[in-house]
Amino acid sequence: MAEAVSLRPAAPQTDDGLAYARLLNEAAAGMYRMKLGRRYDRVIAEAYLEPAHDHSFQYAVFAADERAIVGMATGYSAADHATSTDDALIKAAGWRAYRMGAHVRVMSRLFDFMGSVPDGDFYVHALAVNSAERSRGIGSQLLDRMEAEARRVGSRRLVLDVAATNKGGRRLYDRRGMVAEAESPRWFGLPNTNVIRMVLPLDPVRPAPGRS
Repeated sequence: MAEAVSLRPAAPQTDDGLAYARLLNEAAAGMYRMKLGRRYDRVIAEAYLEPAHDHSFQYAVFAADERAIVGMATGYSAADHATSTDDALIKAAGWRAYRMGAHVRVMSRLFDFMGSVPDGDFYVHALAVNSAERSRGIGSQLLDRMEAEARRVGSRRLVLDVAATNKGGRRLYDRRGMVAEAESPRWFGLPNTNVIRMVLPLDPVRPAPGRS
């Protein structure tokens, strides 16, 4: 019998940061390892400990059973994204920042597409479940949490980008009533190098007093 899985906020601890980094890389189909090299997880884990940027622990939630973390989702409002910078990631990367910069320049059209978060949107930056734990409803639990947070902060839409080749992800988002709104340019025109933006309109609740 499978162990029960519960959700918890990410903690500003290195072990959580390493788990976050590995699941983030999984969600991005290996892109972060490509950008930062073999020790990408250490770089991201260090940046993760800092507040108020796209890779901060503040925006992440983990799915875990009694043994280990089995999934992760992270997301933020358009207002939070607008104030984010890459400073924490660049500082943590050290000399690897040059490699990261070159990678971003080469794939600039894709990153520009994914980095666009219109006012009023809540962007799910990443959602990943360990391969051995899939088909247990964990992805749905994590998406529930992201949707609840989007409503809490008064966002009008929940949005995310999914690789065009990620059929399992597309099925999950289709079942949730998300619809394809736009498609990124293909990298140098190559097939299977693009993402699809999925959107779910929300009826937001009023934010709690004193919280953004």
